[in-house]
Amino acid sequence: VVSGGTDVHLVLLNLTNKNITGKAAEEALEAANITTNKNMVPYDERSPFVTSGLRIGTPALTTRGMKEDEMRLIADHINKIISNPDDSSVRRDVRISIGEICEKFPLYDYLV
Repeated sequence: VVSGGTDVHLVLLNLTNKNITGKAAEEALEAANITTNKNMVPYDERSPFVTSGLRIGTPALTTRGMKEDEMRLIADHINKIISNPDDSSVRRDVRISIGEICEKFPLYDYLV
């Protein structure tokens, strides 16, 4: 996590120590139904179209009523995907789990 933590609804992950770009991480996570954005990190040597960072926001989760336990589970899923971006079985398992979490925390009627 860039800056060691956050006091706002956004987290910026520095992926330079991982074997994945921000663009590849964004695409792999999207395939598992987790929406993030590639993002540059300080002193990023990659282009803005590829990046070494990943931006994650929590408003969509907190609006549904998710709390710390769900955030931890989702963070674990993000780590699994980033560590295994080409593993279709990991992607499938995460996609199923994300679907189950979303069923427990449906969108409020006024948001649909």
